[in-house]
Formats: sequence, structure tokens, C-alpha cells
Amino acid sequence: MTTALWCVLAAGLLPYVATVSAKVGKRFDNHLPRAWLAAQSGWRARANAAQMNSFEAFPLFAVAVLVAHHTGAPQPRVDTLALVFVAARIAYIVTYVADLALLRSIVWFAGIASAVAIFVAGT
Repeated sequence: MTTALWCVLAAGLLPYVATVSAKVGKRFDNHLPRAWLAAQSGWRARANAAQMNSFEAFPLFAVAVLVAHHTGAPQPRVDTLALVFVAARIAYIVTYVADLALLRSIVWFAGIASAVAIFVAGT
């Protein structure tokens, strides 16, 4: 299995890291988890927002990796870009929780740009 495909797994699990961080250390209502998360403020609310954005960014990345594999894109390039995507998404979650808005936007763009670069790597 390629590094890029392992990165798809990692990127697919990252939203759960963000949501667990929003819930840890505070009494969590598992009967109405979405309502509980929606009522949070501060860093917990930002961790929940990072989780939602991570789920939104994942499909483009996953499809891009599959397209790159299908079109025979150079594997080292795809692997490197996939690692950049995962690193950017980790940085995104950290900067979102830390409330570093400008840096968060920069790493968000880096992640999306790397996904687009993966998508077109086979052309």
C-alpha cells in the first residue's frame, strides 16, 4: 500500500481527534452529542468546528488520491503531497483550537492546494 493511501486513512481519522479533544475533561452528554457540542464555547467550540471542517475537506483529498492512482501519477509526488495534506490538516486543527485565525487560514489553503495538486498530478 502506498504512503498516499495510508494518508487517506490518517486524514479520515483526524476529525475524530478534534471531536475527542472537544469532549475530553468535561461531562459529555452522549444522549444528545450534537446539541452538547453546539452549546460549547471557546476552544471546545473551535475543536468541534475543526472536526466539521476536517470532514468537509476529506472527500476532495480521498478522491484526489484515488484519481492520482488511477491516472498513474508519479507516486513519489503523490506521496509527498499527501503527507503535506495530512500535515496541513493537523496544523489546521491545532491552529483552530489555539484561535490563530490567520495561520489557520494559511494552512487550510495549503491543505486544499495539495489536494488539488494530487488530483492533477497525473495530467
